[in-house]
Amino acid sequence: MTIATSSTQQRSAWEGKPVLRAVYTAYHHRIRQACRPGRTLEIGAGSGHLRAGLSDCIGMDIVTTPWIDVVGDAHSLPFRDGAIANLVMIDVFHHLAYPTAFLREVFRVLQPGGRLIMIEPAVTPVSVPILKLFHHEDMIMRVDPFADGPQTGPDPADANMALPHLVFVTHQRRLAEMFPGMVMAKRSWFDLWAYPLSGGFQRWSLLPAAFARPLLALEAKLEPLLGRLLGFRMMVVMEKQP
Repeated sequence: MTIATSSTQQRSAWEGKPVLRAVYTAYHHRIRQACRPGRTLEIGAGSGHLRAGLSDCIGMDIVTTPWIDVVGDAHSLPFRDGAIANLVMIDVFHHLAYPTAFLREVFRVLQPGGRLIMIEPAVTPVSVPILKLFHHEDMIMRVDPFADGPQTGPDPADANMALPHLVFVTHQRRLAEMFPGMVMAKRSWFDLWAYPLSGGFQRWSLLPAAFARPLLALEAKLEPLLGRLLGFRMMVVMEKQP
């Protein structure tokens, strides 16, 4: 399956699955709340739904689709230095073959005070066995995410769901040493039940649409206590220092 085909299928799932819209609308709200004023770049804009709620947002992906503005590679961003206030993405970092090269580009294109804001798979005691059993993407913990070689396969759809955890949690000290001009502004674990029960972009769902919003509201209250144990998602916000 090509990325363009996947984006089209995601649009179809979004339109036909109210519970999916509820879950991802909550994601989008978290991202908007973390954004600074100014131009926003969404990497992996794919189906184009996140940017709909962001003003002055540029949508970028690696292939052409009807919902993006720029075709480009995250490892070599086609923007001048300091051009972007926010760089946002959902489920992109764990697909990157060269995370270090990407972070160098982030640091280059962000303006002082600008933010990298991402939502990625979480590594928690509950999420890991379930994702390994039911999700098609790899989760390989025993790798060095800052190594020179590629961290994923040659296909842009290849992935290692452990990469965000390895970079922003396990090796946070090394990250700070390599990028002293970037600081961790926020890191949180959430999505306790709604996301896995929704089935994501699959056809099935174990969560009735009418229960999605109440469950998400309950999760928001419980995530400070239970997120590190039960969460299926991690949000990371890195800020470029003035």
